[in-house]
Amino acid sequence: MRGLPLRRLATLAALAAVGAATLGTTAACGDDSDAGAASGPVTLRLGYFPNITHAPAVVGVEKGIFAEKLGSDVKLDTKTFNAGPAAIEAVFSGALDATYIGPNPTVNAFSKSKGEAVRVVSGAASGGAALVVKPGITSVEQLRGKKIATPQLGNTQDVALRFWLKEKGLETTKEGGGDVKIVPQENAQTIETFGSGAIDGAWVPEPFVSRLVNAGGKVLVDERDLWPDKKFVITNLLVSTKFLKAHPDVVKKLVEGQVAANEFVNTKPDEAQQAISDHIGKITGKPLDLKLIKQAWPTLEFTNDPIPSSLKTGLDHAVAVGLTQPADLNGLYDLKYLNEVLKAQGKAEVSQP
Repeated sequence: MRGLPLRRLATLAALAAVGAATLGTTAACGDDSDAGAASGPVTLRLGYFPNITHAPAVVGVEKGIFAEKLGSDVKLDTKTFNAGPAAIEAVFSGALDATYIGPNPTVNAFSKSKGEAVRVVSGAASGGAALVVKPGITSVEQLRGKKIATPQLGNTQDVALRFWLKEKGLETTKEGGGDVKIVPQENAQTIETFGSGAIDGAWVPEPFVSRLVNAGGKVLVDERDLWPDKKFVITNLLVSTKFLKAHPDVVKKLVEGQVAANEFVNTKPDEAQQAISDHIGKITGKPLDLKLIKQAWPTLEFTNDPIPSSLKTGLDHAVAVGLTQPADLNGLYDLKYLNEVLKAQGKAEVSQP
C-alpha cells in the first residue's frame, strides 16, 4: 500500500471503518442477551416517599432487601418524592421505571396514557391519613372560610379532602377558592404553616398527622372511618409498562422484594421503625423521632393486596370534584408476579380485578 496515492489510502481507511461499524452493529442486533451482557447490569430506577405510609419501600431500601432480591445483575437507583403527581411525571418522562405511589396519581397516569403507560403490580399499605385541624374547630361547618393544606393538587389526600367537603355541602376550586381554601404545599412546610397560623388544618399522611397532633392539632377525620372495613389503599407499587415488557424478570424480583419488605415490617416492627427513622435521617439530615413513628404505626396496615375496589372509588371521587375524567380501569392491574411470589411462599393470593 506504500505506493498508493494519499486520496486512495483515505478512501480505503473510510471503507474499513464503515465495515467495522457494520460488523459491530450486526453483532449487537443479532443476540439481545449478548447486548445485555455487554452493557452491564440493568438499572431499575425506583421512586418512593420518605414517610411512614411508604414503610415497605423505606425499609426495603434501608435494610438492603430490594438489593438482595434484585441481585448483582440489577443496579437499584432510588429517588424520593413528596407527592404522587411529581412521581408520575418522572415515570412519564422516563426518569423512573417504578414507584410507590397513592391511588389517585395511579389512576391519572393510567387514564392520561389511555391505559398504556403503567401497571400496578402490588399493594403496599392501607390507612395512615387524616384531617388535622386547630383545636377550636369541632365541626365541618366551622371549616367554612378556613385554609386547609394538602400535599399537592390532585394527590390522594387532596382528592379525599375535596370529596369529603363536597359531601358535606362545601365547595372548593382547583385555584384555592370556594367555601374552603385548599392550599397545596409540601408536608414539611405544612408543619410550619400550621404552627404559624397560616393554615387552619391539613389532610395529610403519616407521620405528618402525628406531627400536627403533637403541634397542638386534633384529628377531625380519620380517613379509615370513611371506608368499608376501614381499608383503603394509601400506597401501591406501580411500574412503567415499557419496563415491565422489557424486563419482566426484574419486575418479579422487585415484587419479591416488596413481599419480603412487608414481611419484615409486619414481623419486626421495632427494627422496621428504627430503619425508617435512620433512613429518613439520611435523606433529610435528621432522623425521624421513633416516638412519632410508634405513635403513627397503629393507623396503618401493611398489605400486599392493592385493594382495587378502593382505588375505583377514589377515581369516582376525583371525577366528582372535577380533578379527572371518568376512566376505564380495565388492565391497570397486573398481579401475575405478586401471586406467583405469594403462592411460592404458601401465602394467600390476591384477586385480579
